[in-house]
Amino acid sequence: MAPKKRFADNVPGLLARPMNKDTRRVFVAATRMNDGKTTTCLGLTAALQTMGLHVGYIKPIAQRVVQSGEDQVDEDTLLIDGLFNLDIPISAMSPVAIGPDFTKQFLENPGEIGPQLQDRICRAFDRAAYGKDIVVVEGSGHAGVGSVFGASNADNAKVLNAKAIIVAAGGIGKPIDEIALNMALFDKAGVEVVGVILNKVMPDKLEFIRDFAGRGLKRLGVPLLGVIPLQETLAYPNLDQVAQETRARWIHQPAGLRRVRRVFIGAMSARRAAEYLKLPGTLVIVPGDREDLLDAFINGGGAKTLAGVLLSNGLLPNDEMIRRLTEAGIPLAAVEAESFTVTARINNMTVKTMREDADKIPIIEKMISESVDIAALLKAI
Repeated sequence: MAPKKRFADNVPGLLARPMNKDTRRVFVAATRMNDGKTTTCLGLTAALQTMGLHVGYIKPIAQRVVQSGEDQVDEDTLLIDGLFNLDIPISAMSPVAIGPDFTKQFLENPGEIGPQLQDRICRAFDRAAYGKDIVVVEGSGHAGVGSVFGASNADNAKVLNAKAIIVAAGGIGKPIDEIALNMALFDKAGVEVVGVILNKVMPDKLEFIRDFAGRGLKRLGVPLLGVIPLQETLAYPNLDQVAQETRARWIHQPAGLRRVRRVFIGAMSARRAAEYLKLPGTLVIVPGDREDLLDAFINGGGAKTLAGVLLSNGLLPNDEMIRRLTEAGIPLAAVEAESFTVTARINNMTVKTMREDADKIPIIEKMISESVDIAALLKAI
């Protein structure tokens, strides 16, 4: 039986030449997961391209891994690759995928794998930077993520000789406390943090946050580069994401993007349920034996307003009702779980921007270009 392949077996030797030192680069970190790193990277890439710059992109460490041909890469890298013509191999944009045994392998052979891990990242950066004016480097979570195998965000920024910006959730006290912790790790690694972006700020608090968070950050010695308003559309999942999260089985899946703006459980009368047909983007969770409600959705024009119907509790309507729902153009899927469990899964799901989210991309590009001082960022790096 052939021995199990280790990460170190995939890296042929150490770096044979100095890494690119000339191309400008910025490392985009965050205080926590889901604070908006990928959104920031997407918007920055678009804005820099609009300025006429040739932009590269790399996410050194992939933790949310998907398959792309023969390569295992980060799902955020697939998003960037699908949106922009960067002329970079996907394997160079996402050089290291963290599998379930990776940490164990590293701790068994840190002296062997550590240098080779850095080598792979540096080689990938060289390819991502080839012919580019600037490279956007996306981190994975907070500054310390990856410390267990010697490749934290702070470590990777140091290896890549990159200055960093930190993305944090909107606010004053808590975000600045978290920024201070992350800055300490970057400082220990010898990485300069050149700015902060505060994301998901309530629109009516923009100027207040800009003023007082700016004062707090000044005390830390780092400028506030931007305050990005909360965009509700970015928080709404599409119907495909909901189906994946709830492990739903499609019965009828019409073409086109459906955005889920609200969820309600069909536990009322048909007359009361008809009120929800007036609210676009509503997802209804209802057992398949509530044919009175399903009939109301058909007769009330639900195909125009409903995001879809999830049939819960493992119950399906009769074949005639399924035919009528399908002919009405109402998206229809079935789940085994009961309605409240399904609702909880949807309410707790993490909504990430995907390649199919065509309606979100222009919003992200616009809010980054309008809310972030990109000229100041370029001057700082």
